[in-house]
Amino acid sequence: MDIYEKINELYDKRREVELGGGDERIEKQHEKGKLTARERIELLVDKGTFFELNPFIEHRTNDFGLDEQKGPGDGVVTGYGKVNGRPIYLFSQDFTVFGGALGEMHAKKIANVMDLAAKNGAPFVGLNDSGGARIQEGVVSLDGYGHIFYRNAIYSGVIPQISVIMGPCAGGAVYSPAITDFVFMVEKTSQMFITGPKVIETVTGEKISAEDLGGADVHNSISGNAHFRSETEAEALQNVRKLLGYLPQNNEEKPPRLPVQEEEDYRPDLTDTIPFDAVRPYDVRKVIEQVADTDSFMEIHKDFAKNIVVGFARIKGEPVGLVCNQPKVMAGGLDIDSSDKAARFIRTCDSFNIPIITFEDVTGFFPGVKQEHGGIIRHGAKILFAYSEATVPKLTIILRKAFGGAYVALNSKSIGADLVFAWPNAEIAVMGPQGAANIIFAKEINKSENPELTRQQKIDEYREKFANPYVAASRGMVDDVIDPRETRIKIIQALEMLRNKKESRPYKKHGNIPL
Repeated sequence: MDIYEKINELYDKRREVELGGGDERIEKQHEKGKLTARERIELLVDKGTFFELNPFIEHRTNDFGLDEQKGPGDGVVTGYGKVNGRPIYLFSQDFTVFGGALGEMHAKKIANVMDLAAKNGAPFVGLNDSGGARIQEGVVSLDGYGHIFYRNAIYSGVIPQISVIMGPCAGGAVYSPAITDFVFMVEKTSQMFITGPKVIETVTGEKISAEDLGGADVHNSISGNAHFRSETEAEALQNVRKLLGYLPQNNEEKPPRLPVQEEEDYRPDLTDTIPFDAVRPYDVRKVIEQVADTDSFMEIHKDFAKNIVVGFARIKGEPVGLVCNQPKVMAGGLDIDSSDKAARFIRTCDSFNIPIITFEDVTGFFPGVKQEHGGIIRHGAKILFAYSEATVPKLTIILRKAFGGAYVALNSKSIGADLVFAWPNAEIAVMGPQGAANIIFAKEINKSENPELTRQQKIDEYREKFANPYVAASRGMVDDVIDPRETRIKIIQALEMLRNKKESRPYKKHGNIPL
């Protein structure tokens, strides 16, 4: 046998590995509307950049007939490639081999490539499509999950970690995506749950489908476990590529800036975007459209806790994180879910050096027995904690209302905002003028010959004396009252001035955020 025969043998083995579970299983994968592990990688990375690692690894279990079954690559493809010219590391589970089930060597491949990602300071993307732990390997498969979870945790905040659910993800397997920074799901073909429908029916008697239990709609709108959902796998992978464009490679870099677009920064339409009447609703996304670069806003957790809007955008080509009250839902008030959503996003931005801009129009924390018993104190405290510990540039623009504890929580000067701007119609107070007048002037209103007229007069008086932005500005709590049409200009100037901001914190292992 000469060298050329050996080379031919190599290519034969590679073709066998690349075929995975074989043509029949690949066809079944396609019939479900799902791509193969390698087809997904081709859509994710730049053409011709993927380099596979450990393609010839196989399981080493002899029990339960596995000694007679070959598993090319042990059910997972790992390696590295580039997205828009920037390196990433990844794994893609192969459902055609053992149903993508995780065993000892499968886990070893994933752990190895995660370590490489961390050592080289590059994002890590996991494409999940697995039947769960490989039962035939017993506790060894559970140990494999542990190695992955551990790396998810210790590399959190070091490199961006993204999970894409492209099939079943059940049992302990769901905890790896849950630790990562962003979770994508595909409608109708991806599910996440701790215990499946059959187990739930056996234990509780409840009947539910896999989709209704843990599908993309459920986790994007109800549980908040997923950040994005897409109609197709191709769309999901394209959105992963888009998301990576806002993130740095690691926590020691700043996010990538794009060439500056030629746009008019003075935005006259902003004066008509928000109703002057403080109780009329509007969509804060219209403000974002006016302030951010054209078509640059990428909303995160779009269908979850809709009373707050968060996401990435660019301003003069520079990535920023936006945290915005949404007055058209619950009057923009903060509740348990919106507090979690905002705090999580703030900490993500701070981990990866992305400036945070807050558009504030908030009536307060949402009242009610359900909220109190559900722990609104603990959840609301997460926002305060997240803003306070963040050291990236932090700007706040008070658009209309800023009342009570919610005013303090949403990046006020007192908890570390670098700059706070207010529009001239902003109302900043311990509570709304209506409520304040009813308490402060209760006796005068009740004794009046015309209580309703007196109440309105006192409301106007309170608004004039205490709820306008100039009172807060006179105490240094607002840095400037600005013309709404100049909002984008002021933000551009502020970001430029804060670009080299450095801020240290007392030494500690980590803070103890109220979870």
